[in-house]
Amino acid sequence: MLTYNKTNVHPSTFILIGIPGLEAAHMWISIPFCMGYILALVGNSSLLFIIKTDSSLHEPMYLFLCMLAVADLVVCTTAVPKLLSLFWFHDGEIRFEACLTQVFLIHSCSTMESGFLVGMAFDRYVAICNPLRHSAILTRTVTGAMGLAIVLRGAAFLSLHPFLLRWLPYCKTNIISHTYCEFMALIKIACAETSIRRAYSLIVAFLTGGVDFILIICSYVLILNTVFHLPSKDARLKTLGTCGSHVCVILVFYTPAFFSFLTHRFGHKVAPHVHILVANMYLLVPPMLDPIIYGVRTKKIRDRFLKLFLFQRV
Repeated sequence: MLTYNKTNVHPSTFILIGIPGLEAAHMWISIPFCMGYILALVGNSSLLFIIKTDSSLHEPMYLFLCMLAVADLVVCTTAVPKLLSLFWFHDGEIRFEACLTQVFLIHSCSTMESGFLVGMAFDRYVAICNPLRHSAILTRTVTGAMGLAIVLRGAAFLSLHPFLLRWLPYCKTNIISHTYCEFMALIKIACAETSIRRAYSLIVAFLTGGVDFILIICSYVLILNTVFHLPSKDARLKTLGTCGSHVCVILVFYTPAFFSFLTHRFGHKVAPHVHILVANMYLLVPPMLDPIIYGVRTKKIRDRFLKLFLFQRV
């Protein structure tokens, strides 16, 4: 029977190497990542401040947007500072416990982001398909309960991931070909049978992101059915315009998410640097663009942004 050194089986630290094949360009790549992270911090913090201080924005859609902003901040803050430390100072070392914590926070909060997008889709469905009962159906209590359920779902489904990884032996290497700790990245360097863990991860992904995406599609099918029965073209365009920001955020979130998920499991011919770049875009681009999308497309938020900016200028 093959025996392993205990230190190698359960290393105290892992080494993140960044983007394989693009090590020489790490410093240049760090520039857009740093700028994107600053935009994400400023944009989401401003969004939270504006919605909190403006009582007219205390509506279900904006409350879900606040929840999404918090999850966005946690996701990008969990991954990007370590990425910048790696790119700027070649500090790729991360302790085993910190790595597992990063896995949990990134995956659970990403799941919560998906759930909040479902909540926003439900808000749009009720507002368009049953407008007279919108305030009665989506009260603050109901909105808060939905938000809590989404948070608990994300924490419960993903809480097992760190334990599944902790029990694995890592006798091949402690080097992770990535910029952050990810479930599948750690699975790949384990020297044990991982098919059950892979299957569990696949099931969780379907029960969260997959089901969420199906629910969003269903809500928009019902919304479009209602919109196309409106009497005038102007009414149809105006109603669809209220969904524009949400649709943009959905595309920004799910496009890189599905690409990253599928290439990790089935895209063996995709170059590693392409996959890792997309995986990082999945963590950084939605938090960076969500406040911009809602700031540009939502009149209430845009006006509040302008008032805040002009007040500071004065």
